[in-house]
Amino acid sequence: MANGRILHTMLRVGDLDRSIAFYTDIMGMKLLRKSDNKAYQYTLAFVGYSDESEGAVIELTYNWGTSEYEMGNAYGHIAIGVEDIYATCEAIQAAGGNVTREPGPVKGGTTHIAFVRDPDGYQIELIQCS
Repeated sequence: MANGRILHTMLRVGDLDRSIAFYTDIMGMKLLRKSDNKAYQYTLAFVGYSDESEGAVIELTYNWGTSEYEMGNAYGHIAIGVEDIYATCEAIQAAGGNVTREPGPVKGGTTHIAFVRDPDGYQIELIQCS
């Protein structure tokens, strides 16, 4: 599939407004679009750093009436590249976000990483890109 590209990653969330606030207010993404499906009782919200035509985004899926999910042990994390991992983590913490691994070199390497946990427990890895 030579012309393929990743469009989005879908996460099921228990409180859509809380998740939108986390990804927009704390992680600095934009709410790109939101839609309700009354027939099947779910709402989708797409968030990202740029328009969907320019890069991958996150699809937040809220199934009406479901407030939590089991994480399971197969899910890993979403990775986001940042220019200044230390300043980014300080801003996330100042905004009320949960940094679960402080920024620093990855074990056995030199790349600086950190981890953040979203309100539903999903992990987000931040990777120093510059």
